[in-house]
Amino acid sequence: MSGEKLWGGKPFHGLGYDFDPQWLLTPEQKDLQAKLIELCHTTLRPNAIVSDRERIFPRKNMEALASLGLLALHVPKKYGGLAQNHVCVTMVLETIGRYGCSSTALVYSMHLLATAALLYRAEGNAEIEKVLRRLNKDVFIGTSSYSDPETGSHFWYPMASRAEKIDGGWKVNKRSSWTTSGGYADFYVAQTSSPDFKGNFADLSVFLLYKDEIRATTSSWDAMGMQGNQSGPITIDNVEIPHDRMIGPPGDGAKSNDEAVDPLGLLMFSGTYNGISLGAIDIAKMQTTRKVHADVGMRVCDYPTIQDYVGECVMDTQASRLYAFSIARLMDDVTENGDWSLHERDPNAMPRAQYLPWLWQTKFIACKNVYNVVDKMLQACGGTGYKKDLGLERLVRDGKAGWVMGPTNEVLRQFIGKYALLGMESLDYWNQQVNERVLNNELKKLDAAGKRRLMESLAADLQQQAAQ
Repeated sequence: MSGEKLWGGKPFHGLGYDFDPQWLLTPEQKDLQAKLIELCHTTLRPNAIVSDRERIFPRKNMEALASLGLLALHVPKKYGGLAQNHVCVTMVLETIGRYGCSSTALVYSMHLLATAALLYRAEGNAEIEKVLRRLNKDVFIGTSSYSDPETGSHFWYPMASRAEKIDGGWKVNKRSSWTTSGGYADFYVAQTSSPDFKGNFADLSVFLLYKDEIRATTSSWDAMGMQGNQSGPITIDNVEIPHDRMIGPPGDGAKSNDEAVDPLGLLMFSGTYNGISLGAIDIAKMQTTRKVHADVGMRVCDYPTIQDYVGECVMDTQASRLYAFSIARLMDDVTENGDWSLHERDPNAMPRAQYLPWLWQTKFIACKNVYNVVDKMLQACGGTGYKKDLGLERLVRDGKAGWVMGPTNEVLRQFIGKYALLGMESLDYWNQQVNERVLNNELKKLDAAGKRRLMESLAADLQQQAAQ
């Protein structure tokens, strides 16, 4: 236990530390957690209300996070960072999602995600090292731009992008359909097909660009929730950048995805949405313990139905968050406690990537659970839960975003189902494997004329390929 949880110097209105897995945290991390909870009380949550109402990008909240050194949370100390591990990253995102601001959690996640891509190949690149040293000092906010208008949440398949080698560097073109902080971030990590692309979308490269090198329509985000995250399309149009702005070697993108971007991103998404679930439970506890039905002399929390709602949601959320923290601990175990220098010593090391299926499940479970929790807590609070001043309706709207964030829960559950039934190779990320069962079944449906037309079409394709 960690003593009494405080909120503005008073006892916290929600679940206390006896419901938090504090045994996972070091004393330094517990101290950081307490400071962050207080920062949520004084700054992040008040700003969240304004950001949600007026669709304001939460730069003030990012400045507040920088005051605690959190913009360089997992950055090695040699670059001025806190050098914290995966467990701490998960805890910090859960804390922001629970006590502070969901939009800030999303903006911050994309910042740490972009930073992870830089850390993966930072060694020996002076431009990347310069960025890492600026994060807290200059409140230098980053984001990742991986999505594609042609493929949606299949972000690893950037069809509307390309790069080419030029004298002294690269020329980059990209269109992105969903880029959090688009137009507001100071630096962008963008993925395209590689300069030597020959049709294989597994051949990806990653680039570092700056705010003045991208085009974005700011303040265009108007959605059900996450109102401050300012996600929207960006364009990188024939931008010429120096050689050292490629992050890692050409063709490094798939490795970067599997080893740096996806593992950190999935942990942070799960932390954020577990935090939203806990935040909804906290509000429901506050409301149901203070609301009295004078006619029967009972508080709302005295009704067995409400106790059942809360008990189920607490246990489901604990299962989700402990799963996430367990995978975070695993990531610490296989990376020497989150030491990015292992990639300097061995550029081919991929310790996180081998556990990707476990990481996929963290995001799915958290984003499935939050749907049930926010709905049940809304029911527990009754009509008051619909009022904006309680704060629950914002969490209901924000919590719904998790399901459709890429990789969507539909994509993830199919990944796991196919992996379990047919093996990892069946996932076919880049659509390169022929499903002969489906093909043969479709061929059976063709009559003689249909088969003849197909043969003629295939023969024409072969002739065209031979002529190239």
